[in-house]
Amino acid sequence: MTEPTEKKYKTRKIIALVASILVGLTFVMSGSGKTFGFGEVPGQTMHFLSDVLPDFLFTPEIAYFIGYILLPYIIPLFELALGLLLLLQIWPRVFACVSLPLIMAFIANNSWLISKGNEFPSCECFGIWEELFGQLTPLQSLVYDIVLLALVLVIIVVHPGPFSSVPRWLAKLSGKDKQKT
Repeated sequence: MTEPTEKKYKTRKIIALVASILVGLTFVMSGSGKTFGFGEVPGQTMHFLSDVLPDFLFTPEIAYFIGYILLPYIIPLFELALGLLLLLQIWPRVFACVSLPLIMAFIANNSWLISKGNEFPSCECFGIWEELFGQLTPLQSLVYDIVLLALVLVIIVVHPGPFSSVPRWLAKLSGKDKQKT
């Protein structure tokens, strides 16, 4: 690589790394806070889903699955896993793309909360961590989600190398240190 090309590569790598760390930390905090909440479900999310899903889709069985399995256990563990994978730089572009629907759902939920006025004063986004660090209003959470969306797009667009690149340390672990990070 020539010097200007190498400098651009390093700059892109640093920008993508910072974005991955910020998104990863957010997902780890959010997922762990909800996971340690042991089955807590934000009530406003169920109200949101009952408003946006058609009645024929929001059956008692689906409501049970969403309220007792998906929201309290699957989504927090998914957030935690995404956060850890982004922090470890394992396929950052791939997992940034995987996080897009989740972030879009958060944006839709917070937009809906804002439309309801003061009916729901907090977003309950970070589970038990809100007791320590304070709660976010739906508007603050929406802004945070938009920033997350921008950071994820930065990871997808700016990260250098192949789409499914892995960090050098992981390539060394697997014995396939042929790929450059």
